[in-house]
Order: sequence, then C-alpha cells, then structure tokens
Amino acid sequence: MRLSRYFLPILKENPKEAEIVSHRLMLRAGMIRQQSQGIYSWLPLGKRVLDKVNNIIREEQNRAGAIELSMPTLQSAELWQESGRYDAYGKEMLRIKDRQDRPMLYGPTNEEMVTDIFRAYVKSYKDLPLNLYHIQLKFRDEIRPRFGTMRSREFMMKDAYSFDLTKEGAIHSYNKMFVAYLRTFDRLGLRAIPMRADTGPIGGNHSHELIILADTGESEVFCHKDFVNFDIPEADTDFDSVKGLESVFDKWTSLYAATSEMHDEAAFDAIPEGERLSARGIEVGHIFYFGTKYSEPMGAKVQGPDGKEHNVHMGSYGIGPTRLVPAIIEASHDENGIIWPASVAPFDAIVINMKAGDAACDSACEKIYAALSKGGKDVLYDDTDDRAGTKFATADLIGVPVQIIAGPRAVANGEVEVKDRKTGARETMTIDAAINKLLG
Repeated sequence: MRLSRYFLPILKENPKEAEIVSHRLMLRAGMIRQQSQGIYSWLPLGKRVLDKVNNIIREEQNRAGAIELSMPTLQSAELWQESGRYDAYGKEMLRIKDRQDRPMLYGPTNEEMVTDIFRAYVKSYKDLPLNLYHIQLKFRDEIRPRFGTMRSREFMMKDAYSFDLTKEGAIHSYNKMFVAYLRTFDRLGLRAIPMRADTGPIGGNHSHELIILADTGESEVFCHKDFVNFDIPEADTDFDSVKGLESVFDKWTSLYAATSEMHDEAAFDAIPEGERLSARGIEVGHIFYFGTKYSEPMGAKVQGPDGKEHNVHMGSYGIGPTRLVPAIIEASHDENGIIWPASVAPFDAIVINMKAGDAACDSACEKIYAALSKGGKDVLYDDTDDRAGTKFATADLIGVPVQIIAGPRAVANGEVEVKDRKTGARETMTIDAAINKLLG
C-alpha cells in the first residue's frame, strides 16, 4: 500500500477528549473516529488491526472445537421475555419497535438467541458436546461511555456458548475455552492472568476474568508474580483430553489472583513479600459456566442415554475485540506512539523514501516494496514528499514493527537502514540483505 494513496488521517495534536493513552493514540493515528457518544467508525488502519485480532480469536476458537455462526444484532423481545431477562436487564438495553409495533431490541448479548437455535435442532445427547460462537456488533447504552473503544456503547464481541449433557461435560468445555483464551491472548502479545470472578448463585470455581497488566489499567489487581512466567499451552494441545486440560486449569488457578472486587487481603498477605504482585489491570475476556440458567426456562432439553429428557448445561465465553485493540496499546506503547506486536500490526513493515522523486531512492524503495509484497508481506510504502521528521513521526506513531529507511547517501552505497520499532535498534545493511531479513 502506497501512503500517498492510503487514507490515513493523522492528527498532530492530542485530542482534548481523550483521557487515556490508547484513546489518544487511536485518534491521532487515524484508527477510529467518534460518530456519536460511545459509537465509533473504524478507519482503514484500525480496521486492519481489528481484522487481525479477530482472525487470531477465530483460529483459536476453531482449534478448540467451537463452530462459528452469525446471529443478528436485532432480536425479538419474545425470547428475552421467555428467559425472564427482558424487564430485568435495565436501561442499558436499547428497546425499539418495528413497523408492526412488535417489541425488538439491539442485542447486548446472545444467550437467549443461541439457546433458541439449539433447542430447535438438537434433540439427542449424541449431538453433544456443542460449542457455537460468533463475532458480532452489540449495543449497551452505557450511562457513561468513555476511553474510546475501551468502553463504548456499540462494540464487537466474540461470544461462544457451550452445551453439554452434564455438569462434568460442561466443565470440560469450560477448560477448552480456558486454554483457548490463554493461547489467544499470548498470540496477541499479551500475558493474560485468569482471575476468579463472581459466580453468583451458580457457585463453584468456574467463572474467570482474563486480566492483562497495564499501568493505565482500569482496576487494581493482586496476584502471585509467577503467573508472568507460566508456560502457555502449545498449538498441538489435545482439546479432547480431560486430564490434560484439567492439569492446565489446575496450574493456572493454583496461585492467588484476584481483582479488587474479589480481593482477600489475608490470602494475598500470605504470599511471600517478594512474590506478591500488585498492579493495574484491564479485563480482556470473561468465561462463565451457568448451568441450566437459560436451558431450563427456555426448554432446551435433549434425550439422554437413559431415554429421559435433560436440561443441557451451558457456559458462555466472551472476548471483546474492539476492547482488545486499545488494551494492546495500553500494554505496548512509548512516548512516540504505538508499538504493535507483529501478529496484529496493520503492516509488517514500512518503507520510508527519504527523498521521493530522487531516481536512486525511488528505485531502491520500489525494489524493496515489490520484493516484500511478492514475498507475502504487508508493506506500507511512504512515497510522500513530506519532510523527514514528519515521515519518522508517522512511522513511530502508527507502530509498524519494522522501518526500512532509504536515504540518498545510503542508497548511493547500495544500502538502507533498518529500524526495529520496539527496541529502537538501527542497522545499516545492503538492500538485498534488508529484503532477506524481512522475508526470512
């Protein structure tokens, strides 16, 4: 992609409405634009990152055996009245009526709808276990949306819903998602720590918030510092192994970890002082076993091996991609801008032509751009006639992992400078070596 032809509306000044780093940088880097309170357009650069986040989420859900579908944003009120949540949900639900005066709502979540789909088609235990997920826009009329897409009214969610004949089966499905979430966040360049969440009347130990540590996090968290170095499950993890997944779950829940809402001061103080970690955190995922809360009132039953009908046991598993993008920025930035992990960077590299119009510089940049593009790399080519300082500032701001800088003096020697955005390290090498480095 040539920058001269790309839509990248960079802001030079910090927006006054931005309260946190990620909101400020997303606006400045031309990733998003606010359309109304808590509602944003995702501009091309932001959309590229969001799509890469979604692709990683999707790959790990599929790896764990979940099956993707797509459910509508607008839902009939009848399903919510059936479950008992329509009147109880509160003003966060946007209630509307269609032209036939039928009550509708802009879905804040999808438990009722997925349960309705399940009960229409699944009648036997032989079709279980089943996990259905989708990635879809949702709406909650937050009383105080803020922090950009970190807490907005319209947002994107990956929701997965598991169905099992028994509680034991449901716990195995829960552990599948537990492991899938650890892998997902690791691939996004994040270290997520599972922290026990309130299970309400269901009880037990199967509700966890996945929290990343960030200095600008929205809440205080407390945990054992060993979590930072725990090994992440491998890609070849056997998701059918009950014992194998139990061992991962047991390890990752064996040490103390709690948000401020669930914090036990005495339990935390029992950890040796040098091993205690108190920090700020951002919730990036939530997994929850809720038994027959929806299947019972909505009649989602299957015939068991005993010939009798049983209410299925369910769980829900959420990740907010539009929340994850700013969370990644909160965890990875410096005074010059964003530092994207390579897995979600909008481009793999940016080629910076220091003197556009100079035959030698143009030729060198075109060669690099063509070779990297042909090699499968996503490349942004800054072919504008902006000043050097502006080019460097833009490259740092948008956070592309590798910068290839082609100036007249270096190009005259057949060389370019390669800069690592994260470390700031610079290396001068031949044009061919630079190409091979990125393709290698």
